[in-house]
Amino acid sequence: MTRYAVDRSRNALIASWNTGLGDTAAVVADLPAGMSTHDALALARALTRLSEVCWRCYTHPASAAGSQEPGSEGERRQAERDAFGVVLTALTSPNLPSDGYLARSFVRVEEAAHRVGRALHALGSAELTTRVTIDVAAELAAIEQAELGNLAERARQAVALTREDASPVQVAQANNLLHDDPFGPETLFTEIDPAAAAVAAAHWLDAAATVTAEYAGLPAAQIVVEADTIEALPHETPTLVLELMADGASPRQAVMSLIREALRVAEGEIPDLAQLRQRIDAAERLLAQWREDQREPRLDALGLRLTPLDPARPALDLLEDLLSGIRGCWLLYAEYATERDETGVPQEEGPGEEGPGEEGPGEEGPGEEGPNEEGLDEEEWRERRTASFFAEVRQAAAARRDRLL
Repeated sequence: MTRYAVDRSRNALIASWNTGLGDTAAVVADLPAGMSTHDALALARALTRLSEVCWRCYTHPASAAGSQEPGSEGERRQAERDAFGVVLTALTSPNLPSDGYLARSFVRVEEAAHRVGRALHALGSAELTTRVTIDVAAELAAIEQAELGNLAERARQAVALTREDASPVQVAQANNLLHDDPFGPETLFTEIDPAAAAVAAAHWLDAAATVTAEYAGLPAAQIVVEADTIEALPHETPTLVLELMADGASPRQAVMSLIREALRVAEGEIPDLAQLRQRIDAAERLLAQWREDQREPRLDALGLRLTPLDPARPALDLLEDLLSGIRGCWLLYAEYATERDETGVPQEEGPGEEGPGEEGPGEEGPGEEGPNEEGLDEEEWRERRTASFFAEVRQAAAARRDRLL
């Protein structure tokens, strides 16, 4: 969302928003001479609140609600989104006190707009009102643009938000970026909605785990856990996503279920009582075991969480973990996969003469210096292995593309 602030040195109202790389700022208007700091900050606060509730219509669309029936959450969300049509009018013609009473709207977007309008009315500056109205119009246009899957210019701030739904346009764009670089390029974080990027990343993680599982002789859902023995990885969430997909969930279903759960936790709700009960039971069994071993129970070691994601940034947290999972697949692949010749046909032996079941699959694993059968130096060897990994993962991802969209 856009945050508004007062630049005291210039006596100006400014707006700033996250771009995925960092915040950018723009001057909204010069403030009237003699305007009190209190009034200026109050206006900035009201505008920030308006941006917050408007962007919530993007992160919590009516389409993602469980029901659209009268009185349902879906109907309430749609009312918030429909209120975009009265925002600009409220800025210039707000509800004002009359006979000691003030009409207030239960629709948060509408009421936030009236609060900005009342702040502007109290200041009595036509020029400031015009400038603020122009900026708010640009903010609403950015939200509408983001809803269509276009995160250019001001709409780019959506890359820092978590949405309860994923735009098919954005998922397709993320899929193309991961096709070019299955490890995840920086543009995945600066040009794509993180929920959509996570859907695509889950698809590519599934492909990478499937490819690696053929070499490691393990179930695909266990690949990231196994890779954690090579390099410390955040394996819990990628493993959970792989398990959900192994049970038949699509990448979208697996990702959005976790994201929506985390968003509910962020709002103080318990998303799944049965799951919470299971976690509490597991914690109680662990405490009982500690007591039997005459150890002091440590509650901080229980790992009792309502959600595996960071509730403050669930989509970005999930995306980072899924990309780490793809890297984990590569680590195991580099350990287990045999070298291929130029035609892609598996060879009898890889860079290490020992097979995966002997001295620990190959003496020269990723990151280790040493000679190999083909006389390649470490960098050339890694590049060849990476190219081979990418080729096989791309093939597996293409074969399952119908599950992505």
